Amino acid sequence: MRAASTLTVAELLGRTTRYLRERGSPTPRLDAELLVAHVIGADRIALYTDHERPLAAAEIDALRALVRRRGAREPMAYLLGRRAFRDLELTVTPDVLIPRPETEVLVEWAVEVAPRGGSLLDWGTGSGAVALAVARERPDLRVAALERSPAALEVARANGAAAGLAVEWLLSEGFRAVAGRRFSVVAANPPYLSEADLEAAPPELRFEPREALVAGPEGSEALAALAAGAPDHLEPGGWLLSEIGQGQAAAAARLWRGAGLVEVSCREDLAGIARVVGGRRP
Repeated sequence: MRAASTLTVAELLGRTTRYLRERGSPTPRLDAELLVAHVIGADRIALYTDHERPLAAAEIDALRALVRRRGAREPMAYLLGRRAFRDLELTVTPDVLIPRPETEVLVEWAVEVAPRGGSLLDWGTGSGAVALAVARERPDLRVAALERSPAALEVARANGAAAGLAVEWLLSEGFRAVAGRRFSVVAANPPYLSEADLEAAPPELRFEPREALVAGPEGSEALAALAAGAPDHLEPGGWLLSEIGQGQAAAAARLWRGAGLVEVSCREDLAGIARVVGGRRP
């Protein structure tokens, strides 16, 4: 058997794909391609144009460490340290929730209803994905972002600096840091899973920050807190928008109406799941 240092890109792609398939990865070939490309500092096309390239011993060691972690079902975004969201490339760490395509519905609705020259508050910003996407697409808006985790807020700040976008980053439990302030839009991607939801979820989810996923025993606790607290921070005519979990549309709409909001409705993601609830302060 040849020394590990003479293994080629093609051989390692095959070995890694088989290993990850055996350990239940839903996308073993894609995972293998991304990991090998990451280790050798190339794009995925180079894996096939230079498939006979041997990897150095240090590259083999780095790949093995990443493959073991992926075999334990750690999310690819944490292994690579980044995730694309809209036209942003965001740094992600285990301190923040991994941005997901369905959250784009929240961004699109916020960009649509925010008045020119208005303001937006991103409640629970995590990696900064929503705040930064809005700031990029609506430079006329004043964007602020709240986060209760200091570690997550540092990730968001770094992403903002890397993107060159101006966002007011605020460490805050609930709305405390914006007491007395009002915004044209409050947008949120709160925790909306129950304990039972998390137990039934794919194993990758257990690597993400629990406090960003689980709202409580019912899963709707954070949505209820938003409905109770956000209207006081909306300008007249301002919108409260929040991502919600599958099956929560009717309950979320009742919370929004109970908070005195009007024009309450839900919008679906690309899978046809009601993903964002919205309502306007009269």
